[in-house]
Formats: sequence, structure tokens, C-alpha cells
Amino acid sequence: MPNYESLKARQRQEREFYPENLSIRVHRALSWLKQAEQTDDTDSQFIFLWIAFNAAYAQEFAQKRQFTEKNLYQGFLEKLIHLDKEARLTHLVWQEFSGPIRVILDNDYILQAYWEYQAGYITEDSWQASRKSAKARAHKALANSDTATVLAAVFSRLYTLRNQLLHGGATHGSQANRAQLKDCVCMMQKIVPLTIELMMDGNTATWGDPVYPLV
Repeated sequence: MPNYESLKARQRQEREFYPENLSIRVHRALSWLKQAEQTDDTDSQFIFLWIAFNAAYAQEFAQKRQFTEKNLYQGFLEKLIHLDKEARLTHLVWQEFSGPIRVILDNDYILQAYWEYQAGYITEDSWQASRKSAKARAHKALANSDTATVLAAVFSRLYTLRNQLLHGGATHGSQANRAQLKDCVCMMQKIVPLTIELMMDGNTATWGDPVYPLV
């Protein structure tokens, strides 16, 4: 699997041939991947890996809070899978991390609707309906070996975990979320650098303008 050093060496050789939007995305993503690889702190690793993924992925519409499993990551992940000629993402989902992924998808505490219910924003009936729908969608994707949809569901859960950390909803080093956080970091340590590499492979694809473009 690629890491910061191998990806940075390749980027230095190829960057003059990248379109500007891809060049900015890769440059930013690699800067955060480097930080993730230089720390042993699990909370920091997760945050840096999340920023690296978001730097690679982020689209302008994401600024408008359209955060649903269906429209947040699906198209981006489908493009990556199409570019993944060696099916490495598919291997990660169905072989290396199949167990942790099932645990993550069955974890109510990183399902956003649960916290909306706890905060009183939605009723218990709405929470239970959202929970049932999310689990049914995830189980259907698992049964159909739908890699993109499974990964989209996983990243939707990771987004909730990201919110807990970045908005002060968790204690640094807390044991309350340690097991799920470690599982998420292990996955992202392989998925994020592979994402960057696949984008570099697809340097003629359309990745869209990054948010907060260089001006």
C-alpha cells in the first residue's frame, strides 16, 4: 500500500502535468497524510486522516450541509473504484476490514440520527425509523457486495465520529470510543493514501474545483 513518502515522490515527478484542481487536492491531502503518519496519538491520527481525505474529496456542495449517505460520497467512491484496476479498495472492504466494517455499520453511537434524538431534534419514532433505514441500506449493500455503497455508509458514520471529536463532544484519549476509533484509524490509514494514489492515476478525470481554492 502507498504511504506519504512514496506518494510525495511520485507527486514531485508528475505534478507539472496535473490539472490545477487535482494538483491542489493532492498537495493538500499529502500535507495532512504526512502529519497523520508522524503521530502515534489515535485521536490526532483520525483527525489528520479525515482532513487528508476531505482535502482530496471535498466538493463545493458539501459546504451546503447536504450530508446524507446517498449524496455525500457515493459518486466520488464510484469513480475511485472505477480507477482501481487492481481492486485494492474492494479487497480492503471485503477481505481485510470486513469485520470492523460490520461493527461500525451496526454501531448506533456513530449514527447521526441517534444524537439528533438525544438532543431532542427528532422524536424517538424518527430515530428508530432512521436507524432501521440505515441498517437496511447497509445490509443490502453488504449482501450485494456493493463496495461503493458500503464505503459511503462507513464514511457517513466516520463523519459523525469526526463531529464528536472536532466539536468537543469527546474527551481526548477517552476509553468510551477507543475501540471504534482504533478500527476507523486502521481503515483510514490504508484507504486515504490509496484514495490519493487513485486520484493521481486518474489525473485526466474531472475532480472538480476544490473548496477554498488557491487565490
